Amino acid sequence: MENILFKDKQIRILLALRDASQSWYIATLAKASDTTYVHACNLVNACERMGITESEKHGKIKRIRLTEKGAKIAEMVASAYALLNAEPEKKKPPEVKEKEA
Repeated sequence: MENILFKDKQIRILLALRDASQSWYIATLAKASDTTYVHACNLVNACERMGITESEKHGKIKRIRLTEKGAKIAEMVASAYALLNAEPEKKKPPEVKEKEA
């Protein structure tokens, strides 16, 4: 389904960060979300300014993770994304009442 409400690359990065069992770096985020390193870096920096992500430096690289606020936002986005991609429910035709004689 074509996604007209959310930007796909940003969503993929945000949803990837939900997996806290993995150490996320800019390069691993870019690879997991099929984006460029520069795009992932710009998004992570913007998210950090908004308090959605936080980073921890390890030498020249930064480990990225969601803040509590970011985790809540990611969960809401995942729910909305799932709803948008769900199959629409088939509506039942209205029941026709028979005329009484």
